[in-house]
Amino acid sequence: MARGEGAEQFSSGLLHTAKTVNDDGIKIVKVSPQQERKRALTVWSKVCFAIGGAPYQITATALGFFLQIFLLDVALLDPLNASVILFMGRAWDAVTDPAVGFLISRSPWTRHGRMMPWILLSTIPAVLCYFLIWVVPPIEQGKMMWYLLFYCLFQTLQTCFHVPYSALTMFISNKQQERDSATAYRMTVELLGTVVGTAIQGQIVGMANTPCINNTSPTNSSNNSQIFLDNKAFNERDAYMIASAVISLIYVLCAVVLFFGVREQDNRGGLKAQKPLSFQTGLRLVMGHRPYVKLVLAFLFTSLAFMLLEGNFAVFIKYTLGFREDFQNILLVIMLSATLTIPMWQWFLCRFGKKTAVYIGIPWVVPFMILVVCVKSSLLVSYIVSIAAGASVAAAFLLPWSMLPDVVDDFKVQNPTSQGHEAIFYSFYVFFTKFASGVSLGVSTLALSFAGYVTDVCVQSDSVNLTLKMLVSAAPISLIALGLLIFKMYPINEERRQYNKKQLQLLLRNEEQESEMEALKPDITA
Repeated sequence: MARGEGAEQFSSGLLHTAKTVNDDGIKIVKVSPQQERKRALTVWSKVCFAIGGAPYQITATALGFFLQIFLLDVALLDPLNASVILFMGRAWDAVTDPAVGFLISRSPWTRHGRMMPWILLSTIPAVLCYFLIWVVPPIEQGKMMWYLLFYCLFQTLQTCFHVPYSALTMFISNKQQERDSATAYRMTVELLGTVVGTAIQGQIVGMANTPCINNTSPTNSSNNSQIFLDNKAFNERDAYMIASAVISLIYVLCAVVLFFGVREQDNRGGLKAQKPLSFQTGLRLVMGHRPYVKLVLAFLFTSLAFMLLEGNFAVFIKYTLGFREDFQNILLVIMLSATLTIPMWQWFLCRFGKKTAVYIGIPWVVPFMILVVCVKSSLLVSYIVSIAAGASVAAAFLLPWSMLPDVVDDFKVQNPTSQGHEAIFYSFYVFFTKFASGVSLGVSTLALSFAGYVTDVCVQSDSVNLTLKMLVSAAPISLIALGLLIFKMYPINEERRQYNKKQLQLLLRNEEQESEMEALKPDITA
């Protein structure tokens, strides 16, 4: 068929696609409005995408709630050594995030996309390392190195899963409304993942024997007597290994669903592909965007607050409140409450705006943090506080991931010729949140060491209980206040979001028109 006939068919609407080749040699297919509607993100795709977020939250919740108490009371590590493992593991994890994001940004596009190969190839090694974290090795001298090695390896491999998964938000659709909807699905499933992680780890461990030393005077061994809880199915070491095996299986299944259920789209449009950036250039590019810096700093402090609460709440319930047999159930109630309130926060941010949701949702937990340390130990009060605190946890989960795409869109509007840096934006955000987690776990465990924490006892000293109260109340409240003060300087409101949305639609339309004209351009030979 002659080129003139093809042009006539295109103009009459009979030809619906135009193919161009970008600088990477990848074919980009431009579709008609009818085909674009067919490519809209389906509910099934959103569900599969959301399921892909569960492995990170399941493992992170299990590690966040239970690793500290496992290292102290099951592996019987010294609190100082445990603090080194927790801090170094998370600090190493934080360092790997920008590095992986940089490598992803330089990765070539494949027929499965740019993000999916990273997700698929990292899954099996990650679950093997995760399982070995919960094994007590039959050695004493190298026990600390065992946990540090496999903790760091797992964090590295999970980074190779989570960073591309986070950046995948920008590649499942080029429409902001669809991305926001997919993010809501993702947050719901991720919070459900926290419930699953808490339930599996907590309930299986709760079925195990948890012996402790009834010691009213730790320095006097004659007063020591070991107490065992009867009618338990198995010992505590086996319980942690069984729980980790179940979680590892779920991890693999979720990765498979994500890989086969989500189609990664090349949303670079007709824009020319950018040459790969050096790490230093990418860092300057990201950190030079002021809205991104303010958003990350604000959520850095609020994330640190919730991670302090998460990392120490199990120990606080077990020792300060004295609910040794109920701590796993109280943690489960928090996560259930958070999961059920995600739809409410999604409605709230759509109705009143994302900044308003931040000011209401995140500080919601503050009065309940005060209540739990001021009221005399009561199981009923503990459950009430858990239900109320879960709502604030939901807001802290949902809002950062709902607002990051807005910052990336704002960057695209201000830098229309600089595209393809989504993974760098997401990886640096993950870097800061994981660094905050490392600081919270390391500092809190070190504080318990200085306060005189003793492993394997039934009752801790008053100084340890006071330290735990500070770690789950005073310190998080101060960090939340600091984060909200920084957030007041965040410039992207609803008006600016709508403006960016219109500008991006205009840019995309212009690029599509240029690509169509390029496809119709006749060949000129010498």
